[in-house]
Amino acid sequence: MVLFMTINLSGNISYILTHRGLMLATMVLVAFSSGVATLLFQTVTNNRILTPSVMGLEALFILIQTLLIFFIDANGLALLGASGQFICEALLLVLFSTFLYRWLLGRVGVNLHMVLLVGLVCGTLFRSISGLLQRLLEPGEFAILQSRIFATFTRAAPEIIALSALAVLATAVAIWRMRYSLDVIALGRELAMGLGVSWRRRVTLILLLVSLLVALSTALVGPLTFFGLLVANLTYPLIGSHRHQYLLPGVVLTGIITLVGGQVILERGLNMAGTLSVVIEFVGGALFLWFLIKKAAV
Repeated sequence: MVLFMTINLSGNISYILTHRGLMLATMVLVAFSSGVATLLFQTVTNNRILTPSVMGLEALFILIQTLLIFFIDANGLALLGASGQFICEALLLVLFSTFLYRWLLGRVGVNLHMVLLVGLVCGTLFRSISGLLQRLLEPGEFAILQSRIFATFTRAAPEIIALSALAVLATAVAIWRMRYSLDVIALGRELAMGLGVSWRRRVTLILLLVSLLVALSTALVGPLTFFGLLVANLTYPLIGSHRHQYLLPGVVLTGIITLVGGQVILERGLNMAGTLSVVIEFVGGALFLWFLIKKAAV
């Protein structure tokens, strides 16, 4: 983080530090939100392949952006303001993800194939609706939409970063207070209930927090489908423990190193030869496919 803020620092130092500081704050918030959300989701489902983002949340984000441009248009979005758009998007994502996760765990059960099927169906439905509406947009509105549906760490306004930081701080306090309960929940439903954990109430609370974190991350920078999967599965062997008092800070630090370190390498080492979100999605997607193939071969 210090290297990111100080390397090649010349010219208008005040402007450069402000720009880099906003980028750094965005990457830290995304690292926490995406990494912790994936870790909690895998703890509840007891499966290291599943992530909240696989459930079609990014496709819903694209659909929400398309609906906003289609029905409100760019001028109407300007009236909402950056904070209004951010709150609206986050609330819709939280409502959908909470309903979906609660339904899957309460009715369908944690079945890998069923969960992936539901996520695929929801994602396909949302993408189909988005594609239909995008074909009806004017060229100027479509260009605005394209700039909003790809993950970028330079888009968030200072007021949005401040709102996200407050929400992340409150969520972090709640999660840290239940770190010992998470160790018990990771043992499975039967064992956790036998040890005195109120499974339904505790899991509902965890899923609400997961939904909030994923919504914040997605509304802040855009879709990052496989980042959480990549960071969580790097953390498990690095930490070498199943206790969440070590895994939680570990996944945050791993996420920060991945994002900030990757951005430094791309900017200073490769002269912006690529986009960080594209590289992360490629590596994370390859890891996801490897996990699926490995599980199918067992």
